Amino acid sequence: MTQTIALQINNQFAGPLKKGYPLISKDAVDTRKLPAEEGALLRLLDIHNRFIGTGYYGIQNKGIGWLLSTDANEEIDKTFFAKKIKKAVQNREVFFNNPDTTAFRVFNGEGDGIGGMTIDFFDGYYMVSWYSAGIYSFKEVIYEALSETVNFKAIYEKKRFDSKGQYIEQDDFVMGTPGEFPLIVKENGMNYAVHLNDGAMTGIFLDQRDVRFAIRERYSNAKTVLNTFSYTGAFSVAAALGGATKTTSVDVAKRSLAKTIEQFSVNQIDYEAQDIKVMDVFHYFKYAQRHQLKFDLVVLDPPSFARTKQITFSTAKDYPKLLKDAIEITEKNGIIVASTNNASFGMKKFKGFIDQAFKETNIRYKIVEEYGLPKDFRVPREHPEFNYLKVVFIQKLN
Repeated sequence: MTQTIALQINNQFAGPLKKGYPLISKDAVDTRKLPAEEGALLRLLDIHNRFIGTGYYGIQNKGIGWLLSTDANEEIDKTFFAKKIKKAVQNREVFFNNPDTTAFRVFNGEGDGIGGMTIDFFDGYYMVSWYSAGIYSFKEVIYEALSETVNFKAIYEKKRFDSKGQYIEQDDFVMGTPGEFPLIVKENGMNYAVHLNDGAMTGIFLDQRDVRFAIRERYSNAKTVLNTFSYTGAFSVAAALGGATKTTSVDVAKRSLAKTIEQFSVNQIDYEAQDIKVMDVFHYFKYAQRHQLKFDLVVLDPPSFARTKQITFSTAKDYPKLLKDAIEITEKNGIIVASTNNASFGMKKFKGFIDQAFKETNIRYKIVEEYGLPKDFRVPREHPEFNYLKVVFIQKLN
């Protein structure tokens, strides 16, 4: 039986929660009154002990839990989770019926009513990602609800936390018939190899689907393309299929070489005709400048935070410098695809970074397109700040 405790919310946070704001902030409560173990249900009350909602205790980033329901009589049980999952599946009907795209997000945390967990679909295989010990304590009832709601080949999970609420990553097979990997999924007709049983990452970031499509359809034909922080080369594949004369993929991780070769190969692209460099991106910028290399399209999609032996990088502090390096090796009228998934700042601040970088280099620019999360990555309509993805296509004008 899940423990339920009453928890009083500080007055300034009560109003947003009453209106359905999903995250229970650390500052919203007296943390001394939190239970010893994550996973307890929280009956949230205002300072007059009036009911606000029911949530759960689970440490994640700036929060200590998520609001689940504002109905005082709603039970948080298998029926509750099944109802949320069923509705999420119905909202993705257009994706399930699209044979050209067989990988997408089925359940996007707070956007579908349960913060702290996501569910992704990979051609019949489901992958559940858990972001706190609190939500993970409900795993048995959630897996029951999921397995009774969808048809699946297998279910996998990725735990992205540890017992202290810190961010770690591991994965595991849960139920069904184990898959054979790599699994080849389709995205707008392109092939991508994914691994659900091979550490933290699957091989593709599903939230960039619309951006890859734009690169293939509108920005690659007869262009030279540089893909930095390239991971498995997914943007490079899109560019090559869009008619790029050559792609260059740069990532410091040694395994990126084999992973990028794999992605090219499952699309029948000659990877030997492309450049794949295992190299620190910042060192590559210096290399490109020394050799006077220029590119028609440069993709910048760095991790929010990265550290190598020589360099520590944070998008919140260092993105303008990164952009200045990219501007230097972008052709006149070329395009820079500037992207970040850092949720700590919004699009306005991100565009401020862009403006700063171009002003400091005395280069004029034009914003051509911008993207947030795709439609399957639902966010609460009233709270667009949970739309963490910011992608801006910038044309260098001189």
